[in-house]
This record gives sequence, structure tokens and C-alpha cells, in this order.
Amino acid sequence: MRIAALDLGSNSFHLLVVETRPDGSFVPLAREKEMLRLGDAVAREGQLSEAAIGAAIDTIRRLKTIAQAQQVDEIVAMATAAMRQAVNGPEVAERIEEATGVAIEVISGIREAQLIFEAVRASVLIDPGPALCADLGGGSLELSVGDRFGLTLALSLHLGVGRLTSEYLRGDPPTKKDRARLKDKISESLDEVLEDILACGPKLLIGTSGTFCALARGAAARRDGIVPPSVNQLTVSVRELAALGEIIYELPSWERSRLAGIEARRCELLPAGVAVTEVLMELTGMQELTVSEWGLREGIIISTIAKHDRVEFSNDPRAIRRASVLSLCHRSRWPETHSRQVARLALELFDSTLGLHELDGGDRELLELASLLHDIGEHVSHDGHARHSAYLIENGGLKGFSPVEIQMLSCLGRYHVRGRPRESFRAWETLEPNDRDRVLRILSLLRIADGLDAAHDEAIGHVGVEPSRTKLEIVVSARGDAELERWMLQRKVELFQELFEVPVSLEVVPTGPEEMQVLACEEAGLA
Repeated sequence: MRIAALDLGSNSFHLLVVETRPDGSFVPLAREKEMLRLGDAVAREGQLSEAAIGAAIDTIRRLKTIAQAQQVDEIVAMATAAMRQAVNGPEVAERIEEATGVAIEVISGIREAQLIFEAVRASVLIDPGPALCADLGGGSLELSVGDRFGLTLALSLHLGVGRLTSEYLRGDPPTKKDRARLKDKISESLDEVLEDILACGPKLLIGTSGTFCALARGAAARRDGIVPPSVNQLTVSVRELAALGEIIYELPSWERSRLAGIEARRCELLPAGVAVTEVLMELTGMQELTVSEWGLREGIIISTIAKHDRVEFSNDPRAIRRASVLSLCHRSRWPETHSRQVARLALELFDSTLGLHELDGGDRELLELASLLHDIGEHVSHDGHARHSAYLIENGGLKGFSPVEIQMLSCLGRYHVRGRPRESFRAWETLEPNDRDRVLRILSLLRIADGLDAAHDEAIGHVGVEPSRTKLEIVVSARGDAELERWMLQRKVELFQELFEVPVSLEVVPTGPEEMQVLACEEAGLA
């Protein structure tokens, strides 16, 4: 099924076209955005002018044409603050439907917050929960508190960046007096709902929308010297945001556009965005902001899918990561049997060598997920498939991972066959020394596990180790003599031996068919 979501916001109109999957996930097919700034007109005049209505109709006609070119089965259009706050909003919605054939639902602020939260919990790891989610649009600020189990609180305030800019910021750059007035207004509005928010006990702050993403991207670029290609689950500190905010306050719009990670068309609204962010974090005591690239349009998609086929959320907040990895694997037509075998062997090696590699539970999870992903590049081409795996990992829209974790998984995919990571590989170049060390240790285990299923025939059963003062002996149960695995181990073990300064040998314990059948039942949860 193909669905088109139209998010008719106060700043921009967004189109997202997706193809849904049987597991409730979806794959984006087309995206389009047009910045109309309807909220500015509503803030000044209280209604939408004929010129604004005409622009809205023309834009929706164009977006509908793009959606129809993708042969969508359903178009769902929802309008937010600008249209619900405009005196002539209901009339405008009717005129748009008459002119374009697209039915417009003008949703309440509470409904908007609910949909946004559904998108956030499907794209970002909420751990620890609950999370305070903030979506900063042109006409309103939607706030919600919840976790993987669901939503606890949903609020909507008239604190959109377009509205605030129009009403409070006259100069460019804004004067200190105007900034003070603006912050007073934001504090006054938030004070009215602060007790309800804090009563829910939020433990982290997640921001969605273009403004929060721009601020996080800009802060990360100042910190790392590189503009991150994706900001989903990117976390920046209150101190980093404050430093960027001071620069944004002092520069006129045209100079803000030259800041790394900042879109030119969003520059005029950034001072108001900085003010909302600063006051919100100060009042709630949050020290970090994590951003989600998903927002209302993805929430519309999730809600529409649920009408046809209910999507269930796991009680485990980290399940989002595994589900996202498996979705990418299936889309890439992965060698499932081999990949699951490598993942099992890798985890057994990890658990058997804990005292040697000194990695933790988070690294164990990355090893398992990297094992599942390592050969997805075969879908593109067998030759150079490691490069293709790395590309798909970086660009596959994995959810629940920080940008650093995405880069680590990309490195593991790129170098799972052979070689040492190079500075010319961008994902490796961006990693800090500690993360590079973790990648190499995880990679050394992944390579051995991959080598132990060289024939893709699941010949190896259980894996264990017998350490001694002079060497590390890997003991495996196997069908036959495992000659191919012995040969591959010599090629795959080099990095492990170099990192841990210990020679490695392989001992094979023959296994009968009955024992292999028991192993298969154990893996399937049938034993």
C-alpha cells in the first residue's frame, strides 16, 4: 500500500510518500517541501489573505501531482496552527478541497502533539523514559510526555517561531530589549503548564521540527567541525546550544545563513527558536537536547497504517533498534540464514572472551546488529559488497541510533572482510579515539564469526574458548572436519591477534546430526 501524507504547517507544506510493509514499517518514496510562511500572515492579520490562499492551493495541486505520480492509494492531509488559528481557516480548508480535490483535516493542537509523539517513539530511543517531546512549528509549540508504552500528557501553546518573530522581534539582529520581552512571553506561557510537565517526571528532552534540527546540526558542526548528514538521535548539550545561540542573536539573517549546518531560508526564525529552546531547557532543568528527524508527517503515516493494520510497540525501549535493522535487512534481501548464524557465533565469542576484550553490553548489541547487517551490500553487488553495506547502513534510515553509532556500524560493515579503517573513509574519520578503539575490538570478533560460517552452511555449532598463558584456543562443534573454516580463520584472526597480543588456534569437536538438530531447536526457542 502507498500512502501520501500532507503536513500543512505554519511555516512549510510537506509531502511524504511511502510504501508500507507487512510488519508495519514503511519506505519513503518521495519527499517535497515548500516554505509558505502562512503563520506570519495569521499572526499579523488574524486570517489568511487571498494571496496566501492562492499560494496554498497551487502548492497542494503540485504536491498532489507528485503523489499521484507515485500511484498512491491514499492521500491524508492535515493542517495545523496557521489554519486552525485563522478566522477564515474552515473556509480556506473548504476552498482548497474544492480546488484540488484534497480533503483537509484541520487538527487540534492536542491531536498534533499526539501524532508527533507517535513519530518520535518510532524514530528515537526513549531510554531512559519518559521523554518530554517538543515540536516547534511556525504557529505553535506542541509538548508531549511519554515513553514506549504510550503518551501521558499532550499540550499545545501559541509559541511558534513565526508568530513570536512577527510579534516580538523587530530588529535584525534583534535588540537585547526585544529578546528580553520575547523570553518573558515564553516563560509566562510555559509557567502555566510547567507543573503538569514536571509531574510526569521526564528524564530527557527530544526536539522535532526544522528549527530544533537546525540548532542541533549547527551546534554539532561547531563541536565536531563537520555538518552531520543525519541528525536523528543526535544529542547536543545546553552549553553547546547556548554558545550557538549567542552567535545567532548577534548576527543579521544574511550572516546566519553562512553558519555551518544552517539553512538560509530558516535564518530569520532562528533567534525565536533559540529563545524557546533556552527557556524550555532552563525551566525543565534539561541539560541535553536530542533531536528526531521524524515529526507530524511521519505521525500521519503511522496513524494511517494503524487504521489498516495495528502497529504494536514492544515493552523493550531498545527494540526499535533491532526492528529498524531487520527492516533494512529485509529491504536489502539479505542472506538471512548466514547473517543470523554469524550473529549467533559472534555473541558466543563475545561472551567467551569478556575478560580479554573488556567491551560492555552496548558493544555486544552493536556486534549483534553489525553481524545482521554486514552482508546487506550483496543486494547491490557481490564485488565490493562491503562498501555497499557501509553505504546502505549510513543511508538506510536506521532508527533509534545516534549518529556516532551509525558511523560505527558503517565502519563495521565496510571493513568486515579485511583491512584496517582509513582516514579517507568518512565514517571512520568522524569517530573519536575511544569509539575507534571500540570499533576495532568489535570488528575483530565479527571477522572471526564471519569466517566460521565461510561456506554459509551453518556447519559450526557452539563456540567457546580455552585461554592459556601462551595462546587462545577457539573450540567449536562442527559437522565434518571444518577445513574451510580452519583456512578462513587464518585470514580473519589477524586483527584479533594484533589487538589482544595473543595467538589464536582452532580446535574442532565433531558433532553428529542429532546434536545439530538440538542446536537448531534451541535457536528457534523449541528446545
